[in-house]
Amino acid sequence: MSPAGKPQVWFLTGSQHLYGPETLEQVARQSQQIQRMLTESGRLSAEVVWQPVLTDTTAIRDVMLAANTDPSCVGVIAWMHTFSPAKMWITGLDALRKPLLHLHTQLNEALPWSTIDMDFMNLNQAAHGDREFGFIQTRIGVPRKTVAGHASDPLVADRIDGWVRAATGYSHLNGMKLARFGDNMRGVAVTEGDKVEAELRFGVSVNTYGVNDLVELVDAVGEDEIDVLVAEYADVYRLAPELHKGAERHDSLRYGARIEAGLRRFLTEGGFGAFTTNFEDLGGLRQLPGLAVQRLMADGYGFGGEGDWKTSALLAAVKAMGAGTGRGTSFMEDYTYHFGPGEPKILGAHMLEVCPTIAADRPSCEVHPLGIGGREDPVRLVFDAAAGPAVVVGLADLGERFRLVANEVEVVPPDEPLPNLPVARAVWKPAPSLSTSAESWLTAGGPHHTVMTQAVGSDTLRDFATMVNTELVVIDRDTTTASFSDRLRWNQAYFRLAQGLR
Repeated sequence: MSPAGKPQVWFLTGSQHLYGPETLEQVARQSQQIQRMLTESGRLSAEVVWQPVLTDTTAIRDVMLAANTDPSCVGVIAWMHTFSPAKMWITGLDALRKPLLHLHTQLNEALPWSTIDMDFMNLNQAAHGDREFGFIQTRIGVPRKTVAGHASDPLVADRIDGWVRAATGYSHLNGMKLARFGDNMRGVAVTEGDKVEAELRFGVSVNTYGVNDLVELVDAVGEDEIDVLVAEYADVYRLAPELHKGAERHDSLRYGARIEAGLRRFLTEGGFGAFTTNFEDLGGLRQLPGLAVQRLMADGYGFGGEGDWKTSALLAAVKAMGAGTGRGTSFMEDYTYHFGPGEPKILGAHMLEVCPTIAADRPSCEVHPLGIGGREDPVRLVFDAAAGPAVVVGLADLGERFRLVANEVEVVPPDEPLPNLPVARAVWKPAPSLSTSAESWLTAGGPHHTVMTQAVGSDTLRDFATMVNTELVVIDRDTTTASFSDRLRWNQAYFRLAQGLR
């Protein structure tokens, strides 16, 4: 990471020796000015690191290989300041394994109409050079994002940052370890999947661990550590009266803290970025982890219930994409519908595990019966989600490939209070309507476990899908069931043909 703790994107500039050393010096100075424009915009979530101007095949290949091996670098931005003959980029682009953004810009925002001459034209010909660069990327099939516009434009910076966030999520997922405590919920199809293909496609290593491996660490947690966590709970959340020190359910709170401390130690010591649990396989745990899971998600860990490792991995990636936005992302499940009166809505929740980063207000820490799992009543945080635009996205394994399904939604307050619903929840209006959204989601085979994010938009998810070479279908305000069904059929043909013979 950079000294500021940010990921890095490398800024590459293409030119050639045809114009002479004086022109190349100008190219370097102007390239650094573009890099500073992006940095000083304050809109990028990564450090933009300038690299020397590239003018030959060897230098281009070397910088691409260096980017591949630098863990701080999550991607590269390329700009052809002048005309950079694209054959010199072939081997470098072929070697690049980090995400690529092609920035189509120029230093001057306005043309100097009264003074423009051929020296100016030769120096400022990105309109020429970037077309050459665009051609070679298309010719050799390089996946990338292309952004056109002046580097000082806030909209350009925002689009670049969306790509930066996708690259950060991709980097976070690539090489991440995910711990499954137990297996999938018995009899459930959609939480199954090909873990070998997932590691090849996304870079995440998914492995199973015995629940009692975790129980050993939970049982070994000291009372002093529990005291610290319980004091933090009382400070951060509204504790239900029965959970206060000396009250009849205080021991339940202490055991919830014990689970958190043990689970956190397991994940930290093992270098894991995500995990799953399953209420059917709790071993020696006295409670299904609820509060602990919610707090670990708030710290950026991926999570999936009932052994759903695909949603856990996706959540970890989207958490990384949304870091620093001040907006939340959570594990979620479409639970039940409100068809009317009024505008139709979806009520989303889960048994216990909804992340407090999406909470509208200070969460309440409560203990209630669960009804499944055969354990003690678990402690959990209860709250309503904050209102505002969001995206709900799920990852399904279709056998021959993975598919990301996303729906743009508007989170709204519940129509009425929910005093008897003892879980964290979100209510949202899906675009373009509940019926079209649901029909499209079902037709796509989207999962019931999802990631709800108010920190990351559809454009960033599209960039991420490009980086991981995975199908993404988005249900938005323009979607119709007919057009969406057509899209799925076209995609089926495309991805079948694109796979080739393996």
